[in-house]
Amino acid sequence: MQDLIASSIKYQQGTLTVLDQYLLPHQQHWHVCNDVETMKDLILTLKIRGAPLIGLGASLLVAHLAEQGMSQSALAVAIDELEATRPTAVNLMHCMAKLRLALVETDYVAAVVSTAEQLFKEDIALCDSMAERGAALVDKGDNILTHCNTGALATAGVGTALGVIHKAQQRHGDIHVWVDETRPLLQGGRLTAFELERWQIPYTLICDNMAASLMAAGKVDKIFVGADRIAANGDFANKVGTYNLAVLAHFHNIPFYVVAPLTTLDTQTACGANIEIEQRSPNEVRGVSGSFGEAIWAPTNAKVYNPAFDVTPASLVTGWVLDSGVYNQSDIEQGILKQLIS
Repeated sequence: MQDLIASSIKYQQGTLTVLDQYLLPHQQHWHVCNDVETMKDLILTLKIRGAPLIGLGASLLVAHLAEQGMSQSALAVAIDELEATRPTAVNLMHCMAKLRLALVETDYVAAVVSTAEQLFKEDIALCDSMAERGAALVDKGDNILTHCNTGALATAGVGTALGVIHKAQQRHGDIHVWVDETRPLLQGGRLTAFELERWQIPYTLICDNMAASLMAAGKVDKIFVGADRIAANGDFANKVGTYNLAVLAHFHNIPFYVVAPLTTLDTQTACGANIEIEQRSPNEVRGVSGSFGEAIWAPTNAKVYNPAFDVTPASLVTGWVLDSGVYNQSDIEQGILKQLIS
């Protein structure tokens, strides 16, 4: 397999390495990944994260294992096990479906490797297209609010929602970003802030519960978020807390955009109510851990509700920014999403 390099994943000279996003921003440690169990652990512990990147990481590992001589039957099991790690993000399922098709080819090794390489390069192109289309919605001097992390750390390219912000800053030069810290795992505070600093884009970090007061004060012009799965009717699942922002944006009449590639569409799922929502460990809410160590502030036996995602109804979305175009409420009501991947 040819060398493939992104911000948080690399395949070089036959070795797959993954940047540990759980340790960012204060430590930059790369994990070597040579087997399914290691990749599953990296995914489950969010050392590799972001819907597009999870799919790509799993794909590169399967291609690597194929080149190392793993049998067709063992590769099929590996694909199934990797797909089961995160039930909400549809990009992973999309990638694994592509690999299953490659696996039945006569020269399955070459087919699997070619598919993984194509998926990686495709993601870069999709990110560029989303960034261009989304940046056209941003005006000079805008204050943009975003949630979680949707940049180059989460993709092979420049990102989804954060990619739009990056392109808008290149175009206008005076964009400011409000960054939700994104509890309980702080992907906004740890990762989005890290990327914005690296890109030299002005930002201000806020607690998630400060967004409403900012909107009320007229300090938010637009909101851009990513997505882990978009249903056929335009409802979408994203990092928990996204629905809060959509409701607040609707009340304050602030444009609310979701940015995602076509690979995030799941037209087999009719609406958001049918999206399976991953439930995560109670300890993520009882305290916090990372490169700074661990702190537990709740009683050790405190009952916890910890969904990784929530679902935002299509009725609250101003526009869907996809790599194929920007779509409004009317487009969605006319079934454009099904037409895009039919």
